[in-house]
Amino acid sequence: MPQKGDQEKTEKPTPKRLQEARKKGQVAKSQELASALILIGSLGVLIFAGSWMFWTLTRFMHGIFGNLGTLHVEGESASAFLLEIFGQVVILIMPVMAVLLIVGIAANLIQVGFMFTGEPFVPKLSKFNPISGMKNIVSLKSLVELIKSLLKILLISGISYAVLIGEMEQIPSLLQMSVGQILIFIGKASLKILFYVSLGMLAMAILDYIYQKWQFTQDMMMTKQEVKDEWKQSEGDPQVKGKIKKVQKEMAMRRMMQAVPEADVIITNPTTLAVALKYNAHEMIAPLVVAKGSSFVADRIKEIARENGVPVVENKPLAQVLYKTCEIDDTIPDSLYRAVAEVLAYVYRLRQAGGA
Repeated sequence: MPQKGDQEKTEKPTPKRLQEARKKGQVAKSQELASALILIGSLGVLIFAGSWMFWTLTRFMHGIFGNLGTLHVEGESASAFLLEIFGQVVILIMPVMAVLLIVGIAANLIQVGFMFTGEPFVPKLSKFNPISGMKNIVSLKSLVELIKSLLKILLISGISYAVLIGEMEQIPSLLQMSVGQILIFIGKASLKILFYVSLGMLAMAILDYIYQKWQFTQDMMMTKQEVKDEWKQSEGDPQVKGKIKKVQKEMAMRRMMQAVPEADVIITNPTTLAVALKYNAHEMIAPLVVAKGSSFVADRIKEIARENGVPVVENKPLAQVLYKTCEIDDTIPDSLYRAVAEVLAYVYRLRQAGGA
């Protein structure tokens, strides 16, 4: 039974968990940051293109109202008139829409990078569960969202009030101004309010982004058991891997022992090491190590060699060098050609003497 400590989410999310969450569309993202940047983008458009938009709209409206008596909005003329109005509206709002689109995309790319997933749009029955819906309403996240909404209202109201108080001295003089001057005053005051609201919203957005990053990390926290299970899935169960390695080792040992009877000589040190060499002058450029081992493996190699009549030669320095420098199915290095050749020559002389 897992201990209580294994069920507590005390471990930081692993890269795999974060990657899986990203595939599902779960990332740390602040909508407030996107809203603040869009607001700043709108402010930039108004500052740089506001005058052009205003005078373009003024000329267009003047043209319409100045020719009301001569306009004939019937049949094809009505369609042309509506198309002209639509074209002028598109021209006016196009800079704003283009900037808002670019800023909106950039705001999301800054936070989460390029990401496309259809997971959030997949219908899930759990979303229609009234109990879970009630939990979402009374959750900490909903409380935080409520506090943010209240703060935004207070921020906008406070900034608007402060700006208007600062402009109160000029309000009486508006009675002596023309309509154009009054509109300019209202435009400047509105831009000033929008500028300070944008700064305040940006500050709130940065704080909200930090909070969202923290909250996302908390939501992705894992228990010790989850980390263990994920490691097992990615790396494999250690017990299973151990059994596989054991089987592979046994199979390799079996193949090695099967090659010992085909060896030409077994070189020993003589008690703890044994190296089996095979050489065929017509097929090999140098002697081949077909088996090697130490301790009980060396004893088993020597036992099989004696059972199959393979000569066992004691040469402690040569056995040690071969064991350290050569692996199974490796040819011996050039530096050992002379020493091994002397051993093989000795073995061949023994065979000839035995045959005689």
